[in-house]
Amino acid sequence: MIIAVASLTLLSLILGLILGFADRIFAVEGNAFVGEIEAMMPGSNCGQCGFPGCSGAANAIVDGSADVTCCPPGGKALAAALAAKMGITIDLTQLKDDGPKIAVVSEEICIGCARCAKVCPTDAIIGAAKQIHNVLREACTGCNSCVEKCPTEALSLKPLPITVQHWVWPKPLAA
Repeated sequence: MIIAVASLTLLSLILGLILGFADRIFAVEGNAFVGEIEAMMPGSNCGQCGFPGCSGAANAIVDGSADVTCCPPGGKALAAALAAKMGITIDLTQLKDDGPKIAVVSEEICIGCARCAKVCPTDAIIGAAKQIHNVLREACTGCNSCVEKCPTEALSLKPLPITVQHWVWPKPLAA
């Protein structure tokens, strides 16, 4: 028994060292600017922009095949920050931004089909099959993918309620 544990430990140590060495030798340098753009994005990988996750959208924005306004969950704030980072000017008047939203379940309509939980990119929907589901507010990004899959229309997007944790003093209106 001791010989088996020692041999597996030695084998895992040797293979771990080989993998660490190979990682350093065969490392591929990525575009640092793409990494900065990706870090600014929400990171929900919801696919609303039409790209496979936020890394795909960041690559498309940097190479010019996508506009800086392509991320719906980011809204106007993200578009303005991306434009400033890239040094371009954009017109944000045409961009629709209703503010942050989260999904809400109408419990009297929910049948527990679990279709919404399967498509949620952030695992914000909890509940089992044939049971009423609920949404974790902290994890929901308002990507709308669960609302589209719900057959009974029990899910809807509501504006994020203002709580002590989310409250921000509003800016004064221009006179």
